[in-house]
Amino acid sequence: MLVMKNNKIPARKDVPQKDKWNLSSIYKSDDDWENALKKLPELTDKAASFKGKFSESDKTFLNALKALEEVNLLMETVYHYASLQHEADEDDPKATDREGRAMMAYTQMQAALSFVEPEIQEMDEAKLREWINLPSFADYKIYIEKLLHFKKYILSEKEERILSLQMQTAQTPDTVFSVLTNVDINKTFGTVKIDGKEQPLTETTWGVMMHNHDRKVREEAYKKFYAKYEEHQNSIAALYAGSVNQDVFNVRARGYDSSLQAALYGNKVPLSVYHNLIDCIHKNLDTLHDYYSLRKKALGLKELRHYDVYVPLVKSVETRTTYEESVEICRNALAPLGKEYTDRLCNGLLNGWADRYENIGKRSGAFSSGSYIGDPFILLNYNEENIRDVFTMAHEGGHSMHSWYSVHNNPFMCYDYTIFEAEVASTFNEELVFKYLLSQAEQGKDANGKPCKDAKALRKYLLAMRADDILATLHRQTMFAEFELKAHEFVEQGTPLTAELLRKTYRELLELYFGPEMHFESNSDMEGSRIPHFYSAFYVYKYATGISAALALAQRVTTGGEKEREDYFKFLKSGGSRYPIESLKIAGVDMESVEPVQAACDTFKKIVDELKTLL
Repeated sequence: MLVMKNNKIPARKDVPQKDKWNLSSIYKSDDDWENALKKLPELTDKAASFKGKFSESDKTFLNALKALEEVNLLMETVYHYASLQHEADEDDPKATDREGRAMMAYTQMQAALSFVEPEIQEMDEAKLREWINLPSFADYKIYIEKLLHFKKYILSEKEERILSLQMQTAQTPDTVFSVLTNVDINKTFGTVKIDGKEQPLTETTWGVMMHNHDRKVREEAYKKFYAKYEEHQNSIAALYAGSVNQDVFNVRARGYDSSLQAALYGNKVPLSVYHNLIDCIHKNLDTLHDYYSLRKKALGLKELRHYDVYVPLVKSVETRTTYEESVEICRNALAPLGKEYTDRLCNGLLNGWADRYENIGKRSGAFSSGSYIGDPFILLNYNEENIRDVFTMAHEGGHSMHSWYSVHNNPFMCYDYTIFEAEVASTFNEELVFKYLLSQAEQGKDANGKPCKDAKALRKYLLAMRADDILATLHRQTMFAEFELKAHEFVEQGTPLTAELLRKTYRELLELYFGPEMHFESNSDMEGSRIPHFYSAFYVYKYATGISAALALAQRVTTGGEKEREDYFKFLKSGGSRYPIESLKIAGVDMESVEPVQAACDTFKKIVDELKTLL
């Protein structure tokens, strides 16, 4: 574990190299990155030289596609390297400069090549389809077919160029929000007294403190945390309003019916999938409310407060797990997927795929980021005292392995899978980790396979934790999804977003989802101001649909045979070669049906009912 000196978060320069990701599979050095960046204008000009020539012949069109592939592959690689460095240390001016220059290069490339999609749209469709069925177009066929799907929403060349030119400006709300919360506000939370010592309160340690069994610690951390957010409520509300306004601008510029339709259209996800999710969760809120009643009782509280919802319900279970031990848990838990899968993932986690621990300026939370060139990389802020971080490791590992299989089974122009699919692969891994740890407890073993003094308590702990995890992914993300939908509908209907309106809307959802047992603070609704995913509109619902599909597939794979496992690998390998609903059907689950969501709700209810008998 990375040791903090004097309870202070280390600077990036003080983090051992073994705990950082190794980006040499992308570029060996920053100088190599600089040289690659310099090549972009030349490759952009090469691709742009085909302007007006796409229809000349199949050979000319194929050469144009190859030129587009070459420049887009280099651009993706250049930006990926720069963005990873920036995410690891937003305080590093050189990393910030590289990320900014990469974004500028991307904007310039997009502007220069803004003619591409309109020109393809204007081609004779019969001739175009004849060409892409030729063997020489195999690597580009799916790209063209997906592009044709957008045909009615592609604008003229000049209009597309204007939209491309404002891409960098459009990122301002997200960029400013990230710097404001991860750097500026993150330095001002102060400290919280734990066991007589002042500990730094940060975006990352706040989550740890919410798991602390000392209620005074949770209360102090919660109130200090949201007090700082409340101080910036108007600025943050303005940033989020800017993000939503940008979404609505794009919708109106292209002619979509709504922001939701625009977000779902590209993946051919029916609007009913989104609305069915919210409706199904609403119909099952009684179980969620029962859970909070159970939590209040188990914690022995006269009233349940918002800072009481994350602390583990079972106090007696030790959950300390080192990073290396977590890797081995993942290896054992994911064994149903085969040795090739587990060896590749675990070797990566131990040898440069992961940036393990928190440092000053590092983005909070966790993510996996892959590109066609280089390894898939994982950002963690691992804490060995929180067993949830084992699940986080498995979750992000699922993303990374999905990326690995997609890259190695598809050409560049159609390797990238959708977020809708990504959350299946990641949550699938979480479910297998839960099943493995529960099985260990039933055999009298702890998380690391050692004899457990109180296996019954461990079993209760795991069930309670799994209930929390399903709740966080299924119910909580659906609440977020409902908030996003309401916010966008306000703007679409002509109502401006203000701090007051956003807080009121979010509070109403808090009260609906948490039910009558929960007592909120006056500023509990500030929670809605700190969710970074809101700056990628209509992203979070995919967590909820993802866990619904993942629970179904995990059950199918672990109880099935070779066919079921191979069906799952067909899904992992499909990359962007199919639309997500179709690829999931191949894996064995139909997300157009409400059944997977209801089944996930039933799973949650089963765990809650079991906890009622144990706690």
